[in-house]
Amino acid sequence: MKRMPYTVNAGRTSVRGVPTDRYGNATGSEWDLAQDGGFLGHTIVVLHLCTSEGFDFQKPTDALRKKGFRIVRYANTPPSEQALSDELANASQLWVISDRNRKLGAGHIKLISEFFESGRGLYIWGDNSPYHADANTLLKQIFSSNMEGNYMGDQVVNEATSSSSPGFLQHLVTTGLNHLYEGITISNIELNNGLKPLVRSSDKNCVTAFYDKDGKRALIDGGFTRLCRQWDDAGTARFVTNAAAWLVNWERFSPPPPKDDQNDRQTLRDLLKK
Repeated sequence: MKRMPYTVNAGRTSVRGVPTDRYGNATGSEWDLAQDGGFLGHTIVVLHLCTSEGFDFQKPTDALRKKGFRIVRYANTPPSEQALSDELANASQLWVISDRNRKLGAGHIKLISEFFESGRGLYIWGDNSPYHADANTLLKQIFSSNMEGNYMGDQVVNEATSSSSPGFLQHLVTTGLNHLYEGITISNIELNNGLKPLVRSSDKNCVTAFYDKDGKRALIDGGFTRLCRQWDDAGTARFVTNAAAWLVNWERFSPPPPKDDQNDRQTLRDLLKK
């Protein structure tokens, strides 16, 4: 039996009364969703299609590797359809970081749609217009949705008081967060076909949405500047590694933990209903 890869604090937000960093978030990996090394052997395929202005994905890679993830990254140009198919066969999730021009062909889009339908995680990243070309192609295909706009953010948001107010909602992805950087520039995500808001920017645009239905999980993000700018500001690294842990869809694809596992205070299903 596999042991639960999550920490005992999975699902807790707004942590109080513990040491914090300069941005007010609890320090220590015990406040992350995933244990260090908890996802050893799980692969994340990254189609990193926007590599301008020194966007090298090194800091996200280092943070994800700490949780055990293996990163397979294609920079600027996507692989052939066959190569992508081969990598996805052994991947737990796919991240697509969109550029201003389309780079994915119809065959790539079909493969990605089928991957999502299989229940493995999909993270679609875009940014301010026009940096969401492939993101919108995928959003239209899978969710009949899109991202649009060129909104200036560059603020830190706190836990939201409602699903329509600025800030982030309580979710496994926001485990351990009191504050979160919204990104420098932002697109607004249209909430269609089961997409729900996870993070609203300081001006109430939906900068991050999630899908969790029928055993399928996805995250849609309109602020990829969090990956390449202000990385150390207010919870970005924790948010990104939490997102990867959630997208594994461990609840669906792994057996339940042993009954004596100290981390099995609640099942993951119970946490999701909080």
